[in-house]
Amino acid sequence: QDFNNLRALCLSQGLLFEDDTFPAHISSIGPNLLPEDKLRRIQWKRPTELQRYPHLIMDGVSRFDIMQGEIGDCWMLAALGSLTLRKQFLENVLPKDQGFQDDYAGIFHFRFWQYGDWVDVVIDDRLPILNGRYLSVHPRTSNEFWPSLLEKAYAKLRGSYQNLNGGYLSDALVDLTGGVQVQFSLKDPPPDLEEILKAADKSRCLMGCSTPGQAKRNIELRNGIVQGHAYTITGAVKIRYKNGWKHIIRIWNPWGHGEWKGPWSDDSPQWDHVEPKYREALLRNKDDGEFWMSCENFQEQFSWVYICNNTP
Repeated sequence: QDFNNLRALCLSQGLLFEDDTFPAHISSIGPNLLPEDKLRRIQWKRPTELQRYPHLIMDGVSRFDIMQGEIGDCWMLAALGSLTLRKQFLENVLPKDQGFQDDYAGIFHFRFWQYGDWVDVVIDDRLPILNGRYLSVHPRTSNEFWPSLLEKAYAKLRGSYQNLNGGYLSDALVDLTGGVQVQFSLKDPPPDLEEILKAADKSRCLMGCSTPGQAKRNIELRNGIVQGHAYTITGAVKIRYKNGWKHIIRIWNPWGHGEWKGPWSDDSPQWDHVEPKYREALLRNKDDGEFWMSCENFQEQFSWVYICNNTP
């Protein structure tokens, strides 16, 4: 499907695009994602029907725009959260020649890397809504729609929304970058893991991590960590702490809330022993799903680390 030709055709006819290849129909959701009575209640609505002034992007793209919906695609959203930190990759996936303001015709397109090529995926902007709530990822700012539309394009690439329900963070990192990924088991981590993470952060790699356990159950432990879940690594630094140095790692939960409650978390006393200028630069005390933790706790709580860049 050629995005520019299809959009020009819709604009000349005064019509909003309807994509026959990924229709507003149960087949695009998949038969087993939801019980049948819920599947039948799904409505498909365009952002223009949901909001008075929808935007594709507002004030730039950020991981905090993303809040996971009913679909278990944390593996893809964790990769997307990492992508938002790396503008050179992001512009490739999210072409700038589209929006709700100029030449709007209900059609959008996104690019993903598949088997050695960039594939342009065209979609219409009808989104699945169940009982007035987004089935898919929903925007934290109610009228910003890039996460929902990008997720829809990825669902189309994969065949259905159901096919996003469970997957590998490592696959999503490659699909969004065309890069090379490496993974480390935290059961037997490399001895210089702290330095690897710090170097990867400095060289602007995309990074993610996952916890052990069954993804289907999403059990939240008392310490705030979710079992069988994928997270984004958004920073790794070495800071002065008391009389020495400490390696700490910043992690983001694609639910958009739900954080680690142990040492180095938002309210923890460890921050009292960090110089105020560093504390102010590093700590965002909000329930936005993002938190810091020590490298030791990280190795105890998480099972895998994934690092991806455009070259080895």
